[in-house]
Amino acid sequence: MLDELDREILGIVSRDGRISYRDLGTRVSLSANAAAERLRRLVRLGVITGFHASVDHARVGRSLLALIDVRLPPALSRSGFETSVKDIPGVLSATLMTGKSDYQLRVACRDTDDLDTVIGALREKTGVQDTYSRLVLREISV
Repeated sequence: MLDELDREILGIVSRDGRISYRDLGTRVSLSANAAAERLRRLVRLGVITGFHASVDHARVGRSLLALIDVRLPPALSRSGFETSVKDIPGVLSATLMTGKSDYQLRVACRDTDDLDTVIGALREKTGVQDTYSRLVLREISV
């Protein structure tokens, strides 16, 4: 379904979703129109599901990044948790996991007091059983 050129285009747009068709074409040795058509085909096929802004959370006052492992009680449904967690400010993503925890949340907070508030909201609004938090010291883009 995907050839080497498609994979190269995916690598480029995953790092720079705002690249122009002209610049994309230049990078992969295609015309702007051919690059645009390749990209549109990848979107149409569902390979590319969206284009997103990468936010510097420190510049918006949320410089503390944390990972929170969450374990749900047996009676709590995953769909109920997934709906509730979307309404908690600071939660950037929730990933269903294997292992001891059910989900891993990525959160952006102002400080440790804000992180404590997020954890409290998780317990009150979603009914999680346990949480285990770790602070992110540095992220490396790959």
